Amino acid sequence: MNVDLLSVKRSKGLFLAAAALRLAFFFVFPGLPELVAGRVEVSTPVNSFKRLQEGLFLYNHNVSPYDGGVYHQAPLLLPLFSLLPAFASFPVFTYLLYIAVDLWSASALVTIADSGEAGSSARFTSPRKDKRWSGFVVAALFLFNPFTIATCIGRPTSVFTTCAILHAISKAITGAPYSAVIAMAFASYLSMYPLLLLPPLVLLAYDRLQTHDKKQAIPFAASCVGVTAATIAALFQMSYFITGSWEFLYSTYGIQLTLTDLTPNVGLWWYFFIEMFDSFRAFFLAVFWLHLSSYVGAFCVRVRSQPLLVITLLIGIFGVFKPYPSISDTSLFLALVSLYRHVFPLMRYTFVSASTILYSTCLGPAFYHLWIYAGSGNANFFYAITLVWSLGQSLLISDLTFAALRDEWEVDRPELVGKEIRQI
Repeated sequence: MNVDLLSVKRSKGLFLAAAALRLAFFFVFPGLPELVAGRVEVSTPVNSFKRLQEGLFLYNHNVSPYDGGVYHQAPLLLPLFSLLPAFASFPVFTYLLYIAVDLWSASALVTIADSGEAGSSARFTSPRKDKRWSGFVVAALFLFNPFTIATCIGRPTSVFTTCAILHAISKAITGAPYSAVIAMAFASYLSMYPLLLLPPLVLLAYDRLQTHDKKQAIPFAASCVGVTAATIAALFQMSYFITGSWEFLYSTYGIQLTLTDLTPNVGLWWYFFIEMFDSFRAFFLAVFWLHLSSYVGAFCVRVRSQPLLVITLLIGIFGVFKPYPSISDTSLFLALVSLYRHVFPLMRYTFVSASTILYSTCLGPAFYHLWIYAGSGNANFFYAITLVWSLGQSLLISDLTFAALRDEWEVDRPELVGKEIRQI
């Protein structure tokens, strides 16, 4: 009991410290939130707080928020933020909302970490499973990650997607499959791409049922898909009642499918399609989306024994290859990577990947300034550093994949533990 009380006190202290740090950034540096909110590394056309404010203004004046092609976010965010006092007069309420969402995300991470799912799933138990960080440490790494803090200060709506994804995972692990898929449906409604996480989430929830009857697998998967579809349909219908038309479908999701807004970001798509001839645009859009979605089936088959690892790797891949990535995707990926402390000794390029990410983090804003403000560079400057940023994340993804597969391989081949592997 004393241990539980100590753990609760530590968690409360951690959450209070994280909230106090964020409030200090908001109020001690009053110009910082607007500065960060305007950064392309934090805000994209589909999650920008400034664009949300524009849509909210139109919504409060009975004008379609999708007129003018500025607002590209989910309609249900508008009534949520309209309940808050005006941001221009009372910004503290908006600040508190974003801080609360961060803390709620961290609480889900604590549940995921303390479950031990990363090291011991229903189908695989790592011999290194005891070498892991507690939920307190994982939550601290998330809450005090500079990417997470910058995301909170910049107030993009992607924080709600992150929160929904983490709660979907935690509900699946704790044996509440329908709550998990409902949470993932909310995440998909907000950002679309989390829908690709549904297959590994269903596998994770199914494994947690602790049933060995294979006949239940298909009905269970069908029921999860049905609940997801029903939830998304209900959210769409509510959105229709709010906006009075189905215009939001194209403005919210169509823009991601067609990439009509080529505002620079930390992703790989925008520059490529700026240089693309219109006659080839549809073909390469299909290729890019096919590439992004092809990882889902491949990982679900190859790493079937560790569905949480599949979700982690897919989130990392989406943070590199989706149309409008931001540092909030990276902060979520790094938070889930911290669950795999037990395979860190098997990773080979941690220094290189960490150095590459830090290098591009420092030089990215400088190169963007040279291009946009100083006029002494061009788009190649910024796109080159985003390639380095994507390289660093790709190295981390591939290294984590190697370490996890090596961990599985050593269980299957114990006589080769510690032996060198050469890839041919």
